[in-house]
Amino acid sequence: PFDNNDLRLALKYAMNRPEMVDKILRGFGAVGNDQPINATYPMFASDLEQRPFDTDKAAFHYKKSGHSGSLLLRTADVAFPGAVDAAQLFQTTAAKAGIKIELKREPNDGYWTEVWNKQPFSTAYWGGRATQDQMYSTAFITGADWNDSRFLNPKFDQMVTAARGELNAAKRKSIYRDMAVMVKDEGGALIPMFNDSVEAIGPKVAGWVKNPLGELMSGNGPAECWLEA
Repeated sequence: PFDNNDLRLALKYAMNRPEMVDKILRGFGAVGNDQPINATYPMFASDLEQRPFDTDKAAFHYKKSGHSGSLLLRTADVAFPGAVDAAQLFQTTAAKAGIKIELKREPNDGYWTEVWNKQPFSTAYWGGRATQDQMYSTAFITGADWNDSRFLNPKFDQMVTAARGELNAAKRKSIYRDMAVMVKDEGGALIPMFNDSVEAIGPKVAGWVKNPLGELMSGNGPAECWLEA
């Protein structure tokens, strides 16, 4: 049923994003807006209207979708820290709009090979990418192996190529803004929040540098850091 955009919009409006940031991330994060680009990217579109938690709009789009019955959401602890709790919270807020979500807690073993990118509705975690082009090319263009939301839009594909070749920064930023709106309003990815990477090091750890792409220096910390005597 998720090829119905009204159903997708219903689910997006049924998410209480500030509550998720507060309860799941303990405040260490920011609300998401159903597109994968946040303020860490230089060409982030800061003027995009934030989608609110709105049970009336959720109920409107749900009724318009024509769907009836429950929706099965698969989750697991391995999806991301707090994924099961986040799914339960989503189940609760969606119910306020008359949307019934059934949860299935999958085994951690095999989740990334048997559930994610195979089942139609599941929880997942995405790390950042170095550029907006890399993020969109990895997860949103037609034919991408990791296009887990099955976002298939020829116009969007053309915009990715156009932005990649645009030398004028203002024009490229404008293209990226239009792409963000398209993913936000038409895509199948529900992105309620962005987590902060909270890290701490001792005074004897050397070689540590901040990396915006992920925790532990994007996974390279253990290989690139050392202890000083």
